[in-house]
Amino acid sequence: MNENDRAITGLVMLAHSLVHTYEFAFPVFVPLWLSQFGTTEAAVGFALTVGFSLFGLGALPAGILTDRRGSKPLIVACLGGMGTSFVVLSVAPNLIVVTVALVIWGVAASVYHPAGLSLITRGVEARGDAFAYHGTAGNVGTAMGPFLATVLLFLLSDDWRLVAAVLAVPALIGVLLALRVEVDETAAVAADGGEAGTGVDSLEEFASTSRTLFTGGFVLVFAVVMLSGLYYRGVLTFLPALFEGFDAIQPADVFGRTFEPGNYIYTGLLATGVLGQYVGGKLTDRMPVDLGLALGYGALGVVALIYLPAVEAGLGPLLVLSAVLGFFLFVVQPFYQATVAEYTPPSARGLSYGYTYLGVFGVGALGATVAGVALTAFSQGVLFAVLAAFGFVAFGIGLVLYAYAERRAGR
Repeated sequence: MNENDRAITGLVMLAHSLVHTYEFAFPVFVPLWLSQFGTTEAAVGFALTVGFSLFGLGALPAGILTDRRGSKPLIVACLGGMGTSFVVLSVAPNLIVVTVALVIWGVAASVYHPAGLSLITRGVEARGDAFAYHGTAGNVGTAMGPFLATVLLFLLSDDWRLVAAVLAVPALIGVLLALRVEVDETAAVAADGGEAGTGVDSLEEFASTSRTLFTGGFVLVFAVVMLSGLYYRGVLTFLPALFEGFDAIQPADVFGRTFEPGNYIYTGLLATGVLGQYVGGKLTDRMPVDLGLALGYGALGVVALIYLPAVEAGLGPLLVLSAVLGFFLFVVQPFYQATVAEYTPPSARGLSYGYTYLGVFGVGALGATVAGVALTAFSQGVLFAVLAAFGFVAFGIGLVLYAYAERRAGR
């Protein structure tokens, strides 16, 4: 990596880790909101849905802004907005203000992925290494979010407002650090002899560029990322609750307090994703990204099919398969991020990643609803069968993309 590569990679690692730290810290506060506000799961669920939906829905306009204004200013705004949201959360007297804080977070966080990934693909020459470090940082945040929130609540006697205030500090420090970083956002494009462009200037150009994207291979990539989002939200939303009902996982009394092993297994599963992100990022420079995409989703389909039988086999198989699930759930992310870059022009890279994360987090948010209906109306077996279907369909689309790429290359 050259100096510019390292500067960009450091900036996106910082922002990516904080985005997912905050995303997975919110659920830890839910039991306290329920008890202190005297509200219902439905009301709290609606508030969370609003914030998480904006996380996905805001990605498309964020992608347009990225192409027009550049990535770094938007990443700075993302960090500032997330810090502000936790400051608001720290003084929330009721669920309405909590919802306002979630809205601020959702809008701010939605900016990150289009801006950060565009910055990598347009500015970093050692792109595979950057994807590896970027993904690793994101998964460190994913695992640290619930862990930090849990530890701080324990240390601060369940004062969730004080915990929110403490958690606001890293994002606000991040703003100061990001402002000091100097990067060339289009260095990699220039090195390849191309031009980054200035994005879309009008609604007509937006429609024209979108039509161009969706008449090529990108339409299949978009289908894959939607399936990825559905699988991601579908499995992660209810897995902690499922752990509580598994015979292999039993709560224990430690020093007069209830110790829930399931919560730590869930954190461990997310932490395993650190390795998945790193390996996936490294492999994007070492194998066809379409093939890696297909193999990763095929593995997720198989894991979903055998997960419940592993649970019945005991704690050991459950722990092993949970680690495998965490690995493959995140190994696919660098592959689809790199695949987007293969099927889109640099001038529309922000817009293409905007559509990508509209699919992953916007459409993908429906995975929680699909999983909830499957568990409520049917059974755990139906849920994992649906997840397997998501994985195998994405596997098939990945193979189609790989065959298309091989034919285009004349192999």
